[in-house]
Amino acid sequence: MQLRVYYEDTDCGNVVYYANYLRYMERSRTEYMRERGIDLAHWRQRGTMFMVVDVKVKYRAPARYNDLLDVESSVTEITSASITFSTMIYRHNRQLLVQGVVRIACTDSDGRIKRIPSEIQSVLQ
Repeated sequence: MQLRVYYEDTDCGNVVYYANYLRYMERSRTEYMRERGIDLAHWRQRGTMFMVVDVKVKYRAPARYNDLLDVESSVTEITSASITFSTMIYRHNRQLLVQGVVRIACTDSDGRIKRIPSEIQSVLQ
C-alpha cells in the first residue's frame, strides 16, 4: 500500500508523529485482509471482531512531510484466536523507516476472545 505523508501527519519538526505509524499499520492490515476477500464490516455484523492485543515498533528513520511511503504487511503467525502481522514501512526509495509487529485477537461483540472463523483462517494460511 502506498500513502503520502500530509502536514496533518507531522509534528512540529515536520516529521511523522510516532503514533501515526500505528494508523498506517492499521490501514495496511485492513487492506491486506480486504485484498483476500475478508470484509471486516461484514464479520462485525456477524459478531466477529478483531482487536489489537500486542504491538512492537522499531523506529529506524523519520518520514517527513510529503514523503511517499510503501507500507507492506504480511501474516507471520496464526493461532486459533489471534493473527500476528509484520509491517515494514519504507520511504518510496526503499529506505526502511519503521518495523512493526502487531497481534490481533478475534473477539465476539462483547470483547470475549473466540476462535477465528475457519473461512478467515483458510484464506490467511
